[in-house]
Amino acid sequence: MAGYGQFCPVAKAMEVLDERWTLLVVRELLLGSTRFNELRRGNPKMSPTLLSKRLRTLERAGIVRRAGAEGHVRYLLTPAGEELRPLVEALGAWGTRWVGGLGEADLDPHLLLWDMRRTIDVDAWPRERTVLAIVLTDVAPRVSRWWIVVRDGQVEACDDDPGFDTAVVVTTPLRTLTRLWRGDVTWASALRTRDVVLEGPEGARRRVPRWLGQSVFAHVPRPEPAPAGA
Repeated sequence: MAGYGQFCPVAKAMEVLDERWTLLVVRELLLGSTRFNELRRGNPKMSPTLLSKRLRTLERAGIVRRAGAEGHVRYLLTPAGEELRPLVEALGAWGTRWVGGLGEADLDPHLLLWDMRRTIDVDAWPRERTVLAIVLTDVAPRVSRWWIVVRDGQVEACDDDPGFDTAVVVTTPLRTLTRLWRGDVTWASALRTRDVVLEGPEGARRRVPRWLGQSVFAHVPRPEPAPAGA
């Protein structure tokens, strides 16, 4: 990209980070994605060509380094890249606090389940293989059914029935599940209004909020609503 023509360090940093998708690629790397396909899953609307281009730019800037042989390449953050962590976390907190609205284009079951899969606390789940089924009521049938499988300390998010017994079935709109994940609404309120319906043994149903957890930004304090007429 063209430079800003300023000596200011903020301007120089933005010459590297200001291109579309760049910081979202860094976000994925900070969250532990290292393979090209993992980075694509975290940014599903980004083309492979553009992802390759952004990775090359980040390499040239000394933010990312490649490791491994062709076909088994991993992308790793350098110390300069790791130093971006507080910046990305601050942007996430700011966005949670001040940019609240969710449009239809922001709702993506693949991205939501990917984000949930990698942050699930497996220690909260039973030691034996446990399957949670999710039925999304406001999306196309081909993306409406998902299964989360936890076993041996590993988590899988499947859009094909894995064929195992299900502990609980969670039925909800994608928008509601996304808002629960973001911390915009509470499980108690969603269950009370039946925006979320849980089917299964009572003990397992009670554990679902703990099993699924929430986004790392879910507990960011939100501003108080403006008084009526203000």
